[in-house]
Amino acid sequence: MASSPAVRRARRSLILLLVFIVGLAGLIAYGVFNSNATWTPKLALDLQGGTQVLLAAEQTGGEAVAGDQLQQAVSIIRQRVDAAGVSEAEITTQGSQNISVSIPGKADEATLQRIEASANLDFRPVLTYGIGANVDEATAEPGADGGETPEDAGSEDAASEDAASQDAAADDEAPYDESLDPESIPESAGDVAWITPALQEKFDAFTCSSDAALDAGNAPEDRPLITCDDSGAAKYILGPVELDGSVITDAVAQVGTTSTGASTGEWVVQITMNKKGTEAFGKISTRLFGAPEPQNQFAFVLDGRVLSAPTMQAQILDGRPSISGQFTQESASALADQLKFGALPIDFTVQSQEDISATLGTSQLSAGLLAGLIGLLLVVVYSAFQYRALGSLTIASLVVAGVLTYLLLTFFSWRQGYRLSLAGVAGIIVAVGFTADSFIVYFERIRDALRDGFSIESAVEHGWKKAFRTVLASDGVNFLAAVILFILAVGNVKGFAFTLGLTTLVDVIVIAFFTHPVMTLLARTRFYQGGHPFSGLDPQKLGAVYRGRLQFREPEVSTRGAGKKNSRSQAEAARRQTIAERKALMADASAGKES
Repeated sequence: MASSPAVRRARRSLILLLVFIVGLAGLIAYGVFNSNATWTPKLALDLQGGTQVLLAAEQTGGEAVAGDQLQQAVSIIRQRVDAAGVSEAEITTQGSQNISVSIPGKADEATLQRIEASANLDFRPVLTYGIGANVDEATAEPGADGGETPEDAGSEDAASEDAASQDAAADDEAPYDESLDPESIPESAGDVAWITPALQEKFDAFTCSSDAALDAGNAPEDRPLITCDDSGAAKYILGPVELDGSVITDAVAQVGTTSTGASTGEWVVQITMNKKGTEAFGKISTRLFGAPEPQNQFAFVLDGRVLSAPTMQAQILDGRPSISGQFTQESASALADQLKFGALPIDFTVQSQEDISATLGTSQLSAGLLAGLIGLLLVVVYSAFQYRALGSLTIASLVVAGVLTYLLLTFFSWRQGYRLSLAGVAGIIVAVGFTADSFIVYFERIRDALRDGFSIESAVEHGWKKAFRTVLASDGVNFLAAVILFILAVGNVKGFAFTLGLTTLVDVIVIAFFTHPVMTLLARTRFYQGGHPFSGLDPQKLGAVYRGRLQFREPEVSTRGAGKKNSRSQAEAARRQTIAERKALMADASAGKES
């Protein structure tokens, strides 16, 4: 016997749900064996503990830190931590000068650097460059046969002593010209006249391993700067600052492309500038384009270190330059986040860094889970009492919803850095009630259809059309509330909103791809089609007035109000008769009179 369209749709829905669950579990398994994924969701600070960093505010000139500056710093640090994929972090002020940053789990070095870095980006023209390594590291060569001659050894000793003396001299020197005559200042930041004999002497003695190199981030903006790139392989003399990072409105890590749109395969940081930056950078690129090397280079300087000093290949008039270099996806993303969220309004020093224990611990988690199990048990008891055997479908649907929610939380914990807090557990527990409510709405619509005289198969489809609209409306309101709460809230409240929104979506998926398809298949079984008293869908017990073609509910015998109740049932039955049924009854009545 061929399957009906409803049965085929039900089987297809169940297969799709199974494929989704197996695929999600497969992705997590791949992450466990090939990445840093785990089989359980990561826990938040209140359940696991983590790392606490205490930052002390500093301001040049001994000025006091204003309250609004401290709050702005809290906001920027929170954005940086969130961008690093760390959720459920706690960033608060401590007194009037300190900020406390508490991160779940063990904070990696990259995250700590995001918190502490000032991310001051300057744009400086390149005046000249050289080798940043020490003399012996950069120029020492082996003998012709690969060995070392006595003369070579003596030369290396002399070179080492010379390099040591250069390092000592460089450590005492500031990486900029302190004695520049104000009357001889060039008009253009890219003019090589900035390189005075004194500055050239400093540059020759400068090495990237010296203490002076560490002080490059404190150089004045209106003076040329001697500094190195991140690797220390190259050193530069850069002109004064022509732009600062305040002109940046956005920064995104992406794979670079050529002028024809082909991928270069290298990660770059694409910058978008505001109107002021677009105009200024357009003039700068026009000046540098076509200039002799190295005056055609422009350095992107982060905290005194050259990130990249690319050659200006064209006029950039749209305010969208890009920083390129030997970036990985992670390093490009970290830099983009630092630039995107701006520089801290004040400087900070790390006062302390320590591991902290869980504030709630396993006892509170156990109590929360126990409360959830009690609520789940009450739902099961109510379903069994109210819907008899049909309650088993409620239990099965809740199990599927639980498995799906667990897998999704584990997946987001791996890919998005989500961490489950006690507030998140509360969101899941609340969602159990929402999910059970959806099942109740569906089952009651089926019962209403049976009372109206539909067969069990028709009642399932008729009840589904009415119930699904109600479920969508209810879950839509819940999801909207969760989204608004997630956007506006911070900390643990955001975790509650996330799990509430996620479980609301899971509710829609489960009832559409599991509960209704299984109910469609159950309606074809003899147990439910026969209206077994224990099925929970017995039309006679539900008070149905119509049970199929030419089948009506028998008048009920009652000592109180029986006549009025039976007349209502008979009137309802007569109203639902088809023309064919009325003709059949009239024919039966005529045959009875003739006999």
